[in-house]
Amino acid sequence: MEALTVLGCSNDALRFAALRLIKKKRLIRPTRNFYVIVPTEYLEVGAPPITWFIDSLMKFYEQPYYVGLLSAAALYGAAHQQPQVFQIITNKALRPVKVGQFLIKFYTKKQISLSSYQPIKTPTGYMNVSIPEITAFDLVRYIKPAGYLNNIATVLSELQEKFDKNNFVQIFENMSLELPDIQRLGYLLEFVDADKEIVGLFKHRLNKQKLRLVPLRVDKNFNRTKSNMDWRLYFSEKIESDI
Repeated sequence: MEALTVLGCSNDALRFAALRLIKKKRLIRPTRNFYVIVPTEYLEVGAPPITWFIDSLMKFYEQPYYVGLLSAAALYGAAHQQPQVFQIITNKALRPVKVGQFLIKFYTKKQISLSSYQPIKTPTGYMNVSIPEITAFDLVRYIKPAGYLNNIATVLSELQEKFDKNNFVQIFENMSLELPDIQRLGYLLEFVDADKEIVGLFKHRLNKQKLRLVPLRVDKNFNRTKSNMDWRLYFSEKIESDI
């Protein structure tokens, strides 16, 4: 263990010291053999901000990752309410982690490409955060943890201010995307009046593709009489953005 090397003590001595600090709530153990110091100012909530140690935790797990979904959107100023959980995208199923009053949840994705995220500075170093354009795609892929369609539309209406058209060009050229995801996100971006050039990129990407009629929301029964043929989507509900 790194702590043993730094402190120059035995394993038993370190264990007893850790248990003593845990009882005093000055140390927490999010997972086996991984400890986080709790500064005095965070004793009331039971843990320092997750952003302080998430990168170290994921390195401990030896898993590629990025902060995603509503947690990423909040970091870009695109969330009206702070998400109840801290959301991480990784390529392996991991159990939720409770730290103080906070909860970290993990969502799986087969591939975590380097171009999907960017390093953002924290008080203790850096953490990986999905770029705004990837965040948008993830919101329509993980509809339940993203708060369903109304919340997704609200978030996208603010997040779209951070979009870079060239990033979408690179995503379309270099990443494997499901056509229904492009249909759904393209429609929602048009719905929130996103940049017409960006919406045009989505339409161009879908042009001449053999598109299936798919539901806008996959987890709910949909009415086949309500549809948008431009995007080849069925609707199950009316979308209302809070903005």
